[in-house]
Amino acid sequence: MRRLLGVITRGSLTEGLEMKLADDCSIEDIKAGKFVVVDGDKLRFFSLITDVRLDATNPAVLQNPPDVTDDLVREVLSGTATYATVTLKPMLVLPRDESEDGAPERREPQPVKTVPPHFSPVYEASERDVSRIFGSEEMEPKGRYFCIGTPLDMDTPVCLDLHRFVERSNGIFGKTGTGKTFLTRLILCGLMRWTALGNGKVVTLIFDMHNEYGWKALRETGSVREEVRGLKQLFGPSVVVFTLDPTSSQRRGVPYDDVVVIPLDQITVDDIAPLQDELRLHQTAIEAAHLVYTRFRSQWLEKLLEEGDNGRIRELAEQIGANRESLAALYRKLKRLAALPFVVPSDRKPPRDIIKTILRYLQRGVHVVLEFGSQGSLLAYLLVANIFARRIHETYVRMTEEFLATGDREKEPRQLVLVIEEAHKFLNPQAARQTIFGTIAREMRKYYVSLLIIDQRPSGIDDEILSQIGTKIVAQLNDEKDIQAVLTGVSNPAGLRSILASLDSKQQVLVLGHAVPMPVVVKVRDYDECCAMLAKDIPEAWDAFQEREFERMVQKDSTDEPLNGSDGQREDFWDLRYREVFGED
Repeated sequence: MRRLLGVITRGSLTEGLEMKLADDCSIEDIKAGKFVVVDGDKLRFFSLITDVRLDATNPAVLQNPPDVTDDLVREVLSGTATYATVTLKPMLVLPRDESEDGAPERREPQPVKTVPPHFSPVYEASERDVSRIFGSEEMEPKGRYFCIGTPLDMDTPVCLDLHRFVERSNGIFGKTGTGKTFLTRLILCGLMRWTALGNGKVVTLIFDMHNEYGWKALRETGSVREEVRGLKQLFGPSVVVFTLDPTSSQRRGVPYDDVVVIPLDQITVDDIAPLQDELRLHQTAIEAAHLVYTRFRSQWLEKLLEEGDNGRIRELAEQIGANRESLAALYRKLKRLAALPFVVPSDRKPPRDIIKTILRYLQRGVHVVLEFGSQGSLLAYLLVANIFARRIHETYVRMTEEFLATGDREKEPRQLVLVIEEAHKFLNPQAARQTIFGTIAREMRKYYVSLLIIDQRPSGIDDEILSQIGTKIVAQLNDEKDIQAVLTGVSNPAGLRSILASLDSKQQVLVLGHAVPMPVVVKVRDYDECCAMLAKDIPEAWDAFQEREFERMVQKDSTDEPLNGSDGQREDFWDLRYREVFGED
């Protein structure tokens, strides 16, 4: 039985509806962001509470209020001379002619184009209402709908549509300490589960600046810090961990699969340009870098450092026609890059291209976590992320063009989600025009690449980029500029602003955009509970994944001795799969 909250007394399509609160309903039970349903004559309006207001029939009552100790007078006045008004914003409608019996059908809700009549009843949303709008984890295909939490004052799952989620770039915003990392890890669990169950074709590359996604992470519970499982523990061989700092990994006692080193000849001027603020480079220094690159191509950085170390900057400047002071400044600044432990001279680079190795993992459906260890400076993070993103951009554009040219479904790229923190450093108005991340955010959806950005300062991100964000998950924000930024391109920003202002500092978020039919405030589900669900779900799904991969390799003559399905060859499954990925023994 649904609980009656009140009736509609007035309102408009643009400004929202007003509800008079029922006499037996306490105003303290009504919270901004609560999900409610208005039953019109023909339509059911799914709505959000955006404001709560105290009113009186006669202003004189308010000028001479009763004694606070006189409960009887207060009760007599309540509901007659004084009452409460609640503002609702209808978001979606469905016809009322659906059967109320049986399981809810997942029907496509429609935008609101009208309003309900006077005195239409307003009810608390039921579990059936939530499932009808947001879907359910039990719906087919398995894994597409992933529970992110529950609505306020309800114990009913609210699900993200992961298929729609990965179609566009997405953002998770909130001030420090609001749980953005745990929320991100939760969503990544949903994406990996969807893939493991065989119904999603998505893969993730996580730039793990603070080492919180791979093997384990720390969570503060009161004054106690406890460990929680990372993605590698939960998903086993479907996740590989690369590190830029193996010493840090060993100190922390966490396993890793390989070490990332970046040769100097893999760093281009386009990777340096977005570091202008961090390195304090003037534009003339970037122009000098282009002149060096034009002359020496991939060896440009090594040549610059060599000539600078030998005191021959003046001669180099004359040789390429650059300003000597600008070139000298460029040399001094880029010495910081050469000093990074994971940056090595070209003659010391490993026999296997580590970026190409990671790309091959991604193309085979294996998720990659790139840990920075103690190399988590902003300079190191910006440099590495730019280099990887540039190579990914080139690779995915080529793969997509090959797929479109042939129409061969075997060549269709997997949807790739790049997870980056400190997003405003990559996507601020100046950097967004220069970095490859700006290109990815604006154009790469058609090339099977999207971003999942995590940031505490959304006001630092370019407005054009924010307008391209498909789904926004917003925790508490205090700065008015940040609140205004996350509501860029959103209808009814005034109502949602009041909801954002009322969020708790932990485990409450506003979810809006492409992956949910309507904005909704949810209490984020517990990560441990999600891990327990995955512990039951994933082993069986992973066995099925191996079986599918095995059958694919049986049919594909990609090795010297193709698989024939014998038990002995099944034991060597992953050795052969490695050979297929890397083309080597």
